[in-house]
Amino acid sequence: KLASRILLYFVVSLICIVILYPYFVMLVTALKTRGEIFDPNGTLLPAVPVWSNFVDIWTLAPMAKYMLNSIIIASGSTLIAMICGIPAAYALARMKFKGQTAFLGFIIVSQMFAPVVLLIGIYKVIKMLHLTNTLLGLIFVNAAFNQAFTIWLLRGTFLSISAEMEQAATIDGCNRVQAMFKILLPVAAPGIVTTLIFIFINAWNEFTVALCLMSTDVLKPMTVGINIFNGYNMIEWQYLFAASIFAIIPVV
Repeated sequence: KLASRILLYFVVSLICIVILYPYFVMLVTALKTRGEIFDPNGTLLPAVPVWSNFVDIWTLAPMAKYMLNSIIIASGSTLIAMICGIPAAYALARMKFKGQTAFLGFIIVSQMFAPVVLLIGIYKVIKMLHLTNTLLGLIFVNAAFNQAFTIWLLRGTFLSISAEMEQAATIDGCNRVQAMFKILLPVAAPGIVTTLIFIFINAWNEFTVALCLMSTDVLKPMTVGINIFNGYNMIEWQYLFAASIFAIIPVV
C-alpha cells in the first residue's frame, strides 16, 4: 500500500511538472532583458531578474483597459449564457415535448462547429446588427457559442437530482418556477458553479472572433490586446509573457 501511494504521488507530481513547466518558462522569460532572451548562450533562469518588465507593460500599452474589457466580455457572456441555459436545461430535464430528442441532437451538433468555420456568417450578422467593434457584440457571440455547452451540462446536473424534491415542494404550495428556484437550483449549485467557471474561461480565452470584430485598440480584450508586443520585425517576449502572466490571473 505504501509503494502504491508513493507511485501515485510520483506520477501526479510528474504530470504537474509537465503541465506547469510552460508557465514557469513564461515567468522566467518575463524576468529577462531582450538581449538575454536572444542570447544563444543564455540560460533558462535570468542572470538578474528584471521586475520592471511587469511595470513597463502598463505604460507601453493600455493593459488596464484590456483587462477591464475581458472582464466585461467574460462576465456578460457568462451571465447571459446562464440566464438562458438554466431554464432550457430545466425544461429538457423535467418536461416532455415533441422534438425533444431532435433538439438534444441539434445541441450536440452545434458544438462541432468551430468559430473559424462560422466567422464570415458571424461577422455579417454582427455587422447587420451594428454591433461590430463593440463589447456587446462580443458578449452575444461568446454567450451563443457557450449556450449549447451550458444546456447540456446543466441538463445532466438536473437529471441527477430527484424530481420528488420538487414534487414535495409543489405539495407545500410552490409552483414550478418557485420549486426550481427554491429547491432545484440550491441543490444543483455545484454543477452550476462548475458550468459558470467553464463558460467564463472559454469567454476569457476567446481570440479569433475578437480579432475579427474589434479594430479599436482600447476596446480589444486581453487576448487580442497583448499582441501589441508582437511587432513586424521583433517580438518583445519579455513584455508579451509579462502581460500573459497578468492575463491568466483572473482565470486562475
